[in-house]
Amino acid sequence: MNDLKVMDEMLGDGRGRTIAVVGLSENPGKPSHYVSAYMQQHGYKIYPVNPSIEKVLGEKSYASLAELPVKPDVVNVFRLPNAISPIVDDMLKLGLKELWVQQGIVNEEAAERAERGGIRVVMDRCIMVEHRRRQL
Repeated sequence: MNDLKVMDEMLGDGRGRTIAVVGLSENPGKPSHYVSAYMQQHGYKIYPVNPSIEKVLGEKSYASLAELPVKPDVVNVFRLPNAISPIVDDMLKLGLKELWVQQGIVNEEAAERAERGGIRVVMDRCIMVEHRRRQL
């Protein structure tokens, strides 16, 4: 978990990479919104996953990972720690292989279960900060 090489591989070069953002908010002041906007501006295709909104950042929002029209390269999570385990369950069922849990969110048990199931995990790290690190 949190291996720099894995982070770099998850990020790729942006072109053609897809990110499902679980918990993406319509509020521009929330980290989920401005981090996702940043990633969009750097070539990533964002798929919002939030059942309470229809559209955000110009993209249709989906109620769950299972409803996405594609298998995203990365599942980026902006939810409380107790929501991580059900997300891991969904990822295992759907065959999704890369989980990025945002800075300040930690669920070690869910991360270990994800890794045992073949999912690569980054936890308690900001995807935008790591992307910027690579730009230096």
